[in-house]
Amino acid sequence: METVTILLVLAVFIAVLYGLWTMQKKHVAFSKRVFTGLGAGVVFGAVLQLLFGAEGTVTSQAMEWISLVGTGYVRFLQMLIMPLVFVSIIRAFTKIEGTKNLGKISATVLTTLLATTAVAALLGILSVMLFNLDGAEFVQGAAEAARIQELQESQQQVADLTIADQLVNFIPTNFFEDLAGLRDTSVISVVIFSAFVGMAYLGVRRKDPENGEMFERIIGSVYAIVMRIVTLVLRLAPYGIFALMTRALATSSFQALINLAVFVIASYAAIIVMFLLHMLILAAVKVNPVQYLKKAWPVLGFAFSSRSSAGALPLNIEIQRHALGVDDASANFAGTFGLSIGQNGCAGIYPAMLAAIVAPSVGMDLFDPITILTIVAVVTISSFGVAGVGGGATFAALIVLGTLGMPVTIVGLVISVEPIIDMARTMLNVNDSILAGVVSSRRIGEFDDAVLNDESAIVSSDM
Repeated sequence: METVTILLVLAVFIAVLYGLWTMQKKHVAFSKRVFTGLGAGVVFGAVLQLLFGAEGTVTSQAMEWISLVGTGYVRFLQMLIMPLVFVSIIRAFTKIEGTKNLGKISATVLTTLLATTAVAALLGILSVMLFNLDGAEFVQGAAEAARIQELQESQQQVADLTIADQLVNFIPTNFFEDLAGLRDTSVISVVIFSAFVGMAYLGVRRKDPENGEMFERIIGSVYAIVMRIVTLVLRLAPYGIFALMTRALATSSFQALINLAVFVIASYAAIIVMFLLHMLILAAVKVNPVQYLKKAWPVLGFAFSSRSSAGALPLNIEIQRHALGVDDASANFAGTFGLSIGQNGCAGIYPAMLAAIVAPSVGMDLFDPITILTIVAVVTISSFGVAGVGGGATFAALIVLGTLGMPVTIVGLVISVEPIIDMARTMLNVNDSILAGVVSSRRIGEFDDAVLNDESAIVSSDM
């Protein structure tokens, strides 16, 4: 009987996939198809959860096949990350007229990412205080105990590293090792190497224009090929998002949400407030937040359902360039830097909240301004190099808690609600990287308001 039920579940899943394919054939707008996939995933996943339970046999076996679509889509996107980071950074240099804009773009992007992370960390602390979570104790079950043991082993790998040591680790010693993504800091290492290549190009262009022009054409051709691959992969977005959202809702523990309800609510409260602050910043640089959200929704929806900032990179850059009016250089810098620097959700709010919860247990007065400033400073500095994939928030929390001399037990105790919170955190991360691109583009005077206000200027899988 269970086999028949599983086949029926998969038949419904395939029927929805067919419906999304039909919408594509009828040339329904890409954003509408993404929204449809997201909504269908929420409904279908919730129904599976209610009917068969998060750990039931039907749900577990059906997810094996449903994950083939969702995980497969994320892996296709991850396949593009390192090539896209490498070629995007170099191409950004080829699009910069002189070094003046280079300095403005890099300074503006980094300042935006780090400043908003500091604010996010402060909001995380204030949220803990508002919901009276400082010193809170959570239930420890078998899963939590196993996770705590894993975390303690992981912390040993970074326990003896100072912040200075961590920064040194960003510098690549073997570019090809980092291009293969074999280190936790590989993304930012590829960014650094690409920046050196870009600066070398600027020197060659000035002293040897002929070779400079040849290199620019080569990079332009490679970039065109990579972006064409991106287009092919993006055509799968509605299907992938539907599968990812189905799995997220079907396998989430409602009981865990009840047990840790206050922590989940506090986390979402901080994330929502930070998101609203992003909108205020957009308004301050004369970008209509409503119009912005209409254009940015596809990548924000994907980030929410996939929980992968890195996986969202191709769509992130495309939406900045083709839907929002951000210049190429700012879009490429902001998108790639935002993968591993200043992630507001995973490297800002989350580690700050955990540190604030644990603070009283190690004798720190959370209402002391020095304590608050110390946590904010450590979180902001530690936000460098956080990987934009699943597990980045845990890595950030281990660094922050270790630096502050706090136990890592708290990270394991909230594992059961991690996926639910991580969806919103990832969306906030991606939104902040786009925000940095918009602010940078506006500052150098290259932001195209006509593109932002053009309703037909959207990211399409048929681009």
